[in-house]
Amino acid sequence: MSQTATLLVIDDEPQIRKFLRISLSSQGYKVIEAATGGEGLAQAALAKPDLIVLDLGLPDMDGQQVLRELREWSSVPVMVLSVRASELQKVDALDGGANDYVTKPFGIQEFLARIRALLRHGPQGSAAQASASFGPLLVDFAYRRVTLDGSEIALTRKEYALLAQLAGQPGRVITQQQLLKDIWGPTHVDDTHYLRIVVAHVRQKLGDDPTAPRFIVTEPGVGYRLLVQ
Repeated sequence: MSQTATLLVIDDEPQIRKFLRISLSSQGYKVIEAATGGEGLAQAALAKPDLIVLDLGLPDMDGQQVLRELREWSSVPVMVLSVRASELQKVDALDGGANDYVTKPFGIQEFLARIRALLRHGPQGSAAQASASFGPLLVDFAYRRVTLDGSEIALTRKEYALLAQLAGQPGRVITQQQLLKDIWGPTHVDDTHYLRIVVAHVRQKLGDDPTAPRFIVTEPGVGYRLLVQ
């Protein structure tokens, strides 16, 4: 990939952001910054970066949560940059969707080499999608809002996570186990009743009849998919 790539740095330390901005800009990259997880998720959707550098210790939410929410709708390469150095924390981040992990303090030359490698081998067409519409239903990933016929629908965090995951891959069946792992965690992959309850609540709020669905279709014994309209 060309070094005109856009990189989003999500880190609450101004000195780290300044150092990375100077270092990355000197290599020809366009750098966008965010100091919080919420701001970072919005920038990820609106600016469509080619790669994200993500700190885990953010003031409004943990970086692992940012990563989980990002992976509901985007496959943009993510480089975690954190002081957390334990093997378990690294494994959790990589299992959660990070593409690489660098601990602070770090050598800038190695860091830049890893950035180049991710940009070379990152998925094509991985830029974040700001929103997705399905007839009268609009899912705004940038601001975590869902509207139906122009009216905002109030969803809980898990209800939104379910709908966002389905909306990020419209028409594709997502298995119950995958949804449970991504939304509740790997220890809940057999707790299908959790999923059924949340699906029922989302359907109720969308006015979606499971016997004649407009939006969410159940694939018995397999999972769910969102209808492409």
